[in-house]
Amino acid sequence: MQPRPLRTTVIGSYPFPGWLEFAQEHLERFGPADREELQRDAVIAAVHDQLAAGLDCITDGEQSRLDFNLSFYGHLQGIQREVDPPRRFGPPAHDQRGRHRIIGTLVAPQGLGAVAEFQRLQEIAPPDVALKASVPGPYTLSGRLIPNTQYPDRIAVAEGLLPIVRTELEQLVEVGCTEITVDEPSMSCYAYRLDRRRLVDLFNRTIESVRGRCRLSTHLCFGNYKGRAVAPRRYAPMFPDFLELHVDEIHLEMASREFAELELIGTIAERLDVAVGIIDVKSYYIETVEDVAERVRRCLELAPAERLAFAPDCGLSQTARWAARQKLANLVAGVRQVRRERGFE
Repeated sequence: MQPRPLRTTVIGSYPFPGWLEFAQEHLERFGPADREELQRDAVIAAVHDQLAAGLDCITDGEQSRLDFNLSFYGHLQGIQREVDPPRRFGPPAHDQRGRHRIIGTLVAPQGLGAVAEFQRLQEIAPPDVALKASVPGPYTLSGRLIPNTQYPDRIAVAEGLLPIVRTELEQLVEVGCTEITVDEPSMSCYAYRLDRRRLVDLFNRTIESVRGRCRLSTHLCFGNYKGRAVAPRRYAPMFPDFLELHVDEIHLEMASREFAELELIGTIAERLDVAVGIIDVKSYYIETVEDVAERVRRCLELAPAERLAFAPDCGLSQTARWAARQKLANLVAGVRQVRRERGFE
C-alpha cells in the first residue's frame, strides 16, 4: 500500500536552471569545485520547486546528470566514447544521440554516481520529506552501447551491466535510501517485440538483493527525449507478464495518451501500487487544478486510494522550468482537493 492514500510524487528528472544549461556547454571553463557548486546549487533549486509545490515525495531532479552521457556512461570502464550520431540536423529525434563502443569488460569501480547524488540530496532536503533515488535499469542503460564479440547483442550487454546496477542499488540502501525507482522505459518501448518473460527475469535479478529493504518502483513509458516517443504507445503487450516484476509500484504514462488503457490500473492495483501519470510533460498546456481533480476521480473508479499515487507522465527534464513549476503545483492542489472530498485530509 502507498505510504499515504493518493500520494503525489515525481519520476526523477527536473528541468535545469538556465545557468546550468549554459555551464554545461562551457564545462571546460570551470574547475572541479566550480562544477560541484553548480550541481549543488541546482539541486537546491530543484528541491525548492518540489517543496513549494507540496509534493509528498521528491528527488534531486537529476541535476548533476549533466546529460545521460556525462553521468552513467562516464562512470563505466570498458567503453570508448563516443560514436557520432547518424544525424545531427533536422527535427529532433533519438537518432541524434551518440553511442559508445564496447572495448573491454564492462565495470564501474566507483559505481554509477547515484549514491553521491542521493547523499547530496539528504544534506539539502528537510528531514520530514520522503526522498527517492532513480537509477536506470540494465536494459535501458544498454541502449547506447554498441554490442561486440564479447557482448554480442543488447541482452548480453544488459547482462553485463546487471551486476553494476545491482551494486548501485545495494549501496543506495546502505546509505539510507528508502525509496528507489529502477527506470526501465526501454523495456516498455520494446516489449511489443521481445520476450517479456526474459525482460522480467532480467529486472528481477537486478533488484532481488534489495527487495524488501526499500520501497521499489519502476517507470514504464515510451520515451521522452526532446519530447518524442520511440515506440508503439500501448501497454497491452506488457501485461500480464509485467505483473511479475518484483516491485511495490509501477508507474504508467497516461496523460499524453489521453488516458488510453486506464482500466489497466485496476488490474495492477489487485497486486501492486500504481503511480498514474496525469500530467502531460510533452504538452505546454498547463493542467488546471480541476483537470487534475477530475483525473484523480476517474482513477478512483478503478483502483482504491490506498494503491494510488499521482505524478507527471515522465521526468520533467524536457519541459521548461516555468511550466514544470506550475504543473507540479496544480498536480498537488488537484490531488489535495480530492483528498479532502474523500476525507483523507
